[in-house]
Amino acid sequence: MTVLDFSTTLGNAWFASPVFTASGCASSGRELAQFFPLHEIGAVVTKSIMNKARAGRAAPRMAETASGMLNSIGLQGPGIDSFIANDIPYLLEQKARIIVSIAGESIEEYAVLARKLRSVAGISALEVNISCPNVENRGLVFACDLDASRRVIDGVRRATGGEIPIIAKLSPDVTDVTAIAQGVVDAGADALALINTVLGMVINLDTMRPHLGGKTGGLSGPAIKPIAIRAVFQVHEKLPHVPILGMGGISNGGDALEMILAGASGVSIGTASFGNPTALMSIQSELKELLVAKGFSSLREAVGFAHRNQESESQ
Repeated sequence: MTVLDFSTTLGNAWFASPVFTASGCASSGRELAQFFPLHEIGAVVTKSIMNKARAGRAAPRMAETASGMLNSIGLQGPGIDSFIANDIPYLLEQKARIIVSIAGESIEEYAVLARKLRSVAGISALEVNISCPNVENRGLVFACDLDASRRVIDGVRRATGGEIPIIAKLSPDVTDVTAIAQGVVDAGADALALINTVLGMVINLDTMRPHLGGKTGGLSGPAIKPIAIRAVFQVHEKLPHVPILGMGGISNGGDALEMILAGASGVSIGTASFGNPTALMSIQSELKELLVAKGFSSLREAVGFAHRNQESESQ
């Protein structure tokens, strides 16, 4: 019987499993902890936290779509000081691996957050969510601008002193995601998270106006999986030695394996947990079984395997 090495690494951070929560879909894990032990998955990626408490966008905030959902939460949260005082200790009590996701409206806000988290024990990595509007530049999303993306990551790297692995979370709403990926890696990112939600909108036929309070929202769920697979494949092809945390529409073990074959070293599960709170555990179990059935002795052997097949066929 094959003994599977299911572990993975992102930067210099080691995880026993490659299955993680997706930022924004499990807050800090308290709700999911009712259904399974948080230490049994790779890590809890927390909801993106900002420096100050934030109320979020006006309701309605969510809408179902074909094979997915739109959300317009607006990064509601308690602020970094409350988060450090309450959420980190809770996750440590659960013996969970922790990836803290940070978000900011300015380059300096990201650096402030990174400095505050630098001295907090028990954090495995920082996810830097640059898919946020930059108030210093007329609301342009950081991840849609190469220079702004690089400056955010450089600022976080300087603030942490390289002590905590940095995972840059990228937006699919760009012409060339590989160029942004190259830029943030050059600026100091140790790994990449892709993709974030795809910008979308629904119109309410009763009011004949945008349904969401914030007008636009992020599309997630199975509808975006082909976009996510494409983005992960392209970025791994350009940067084969940079670890990728892949996400976007993963609903079962087969979806997770597809993402890994495209080049992801780990997968994050988000929307699937809304319909099934134990989705992470079933996806983790199915992924293990599939890796063994395909003849892999380790997760690492499967990462980017679709590229190796392509190379052998072209020779």
